[in-house]
Amino acid sequence: MSVEAAVLIPAALTLIALLVQPACVLYTRSVMAATAGDLARLVVTSQDGEEELRDYALRRLAAVPDVPIFHVGGPAAWRVFCAGPDDTGRVTVSLEGRVRPLPLFGAIVLALGTVEGGDVVIRVERSEDLRAEWIGGSYEDWLDMWG
Repeated sequence: MSVEAAVLIPAALTLIALLVQPACVLYTRSVMAATAGDLARLVVTSQDGEEELRDYALRRLAAVPDVPIFHVGGPAAWRVFCAGPDDTGRVTVSLEGRVRPLPLFGAIVLALGTVEGGDVVIRVERSEDLRAEWIGGSYEDWLDMWG
């Protein structure tokens, strides 16, 4: 092996690691964002309780590998919060997970979330009006009408 290879191989591996870490975090965020959107629609249309909604979210979040650069803590570590719908049809969904960055790349991943205890917290919030503006009355009014 030559001296050039001794310099080139570590440089190439460092470059690959620089590309892999943000890709892993962005994959986690994209799965979380899709889950938040689906969960918001489910909150509006479902009469299930908080536990059933959390189970649905955890089934969707199972697409994220339980590897520290994707997610730390397994299914129990996901935080799922759902609120609504209120009288105007507004629903708020919040998902939170943690990622442990590769050594030396914490500064890059820090731009994508906040740090708590060495892990980067990734939070996705979705707040939507999922009820058409032309629909009047509350949910109970509609149940009384069509009940």
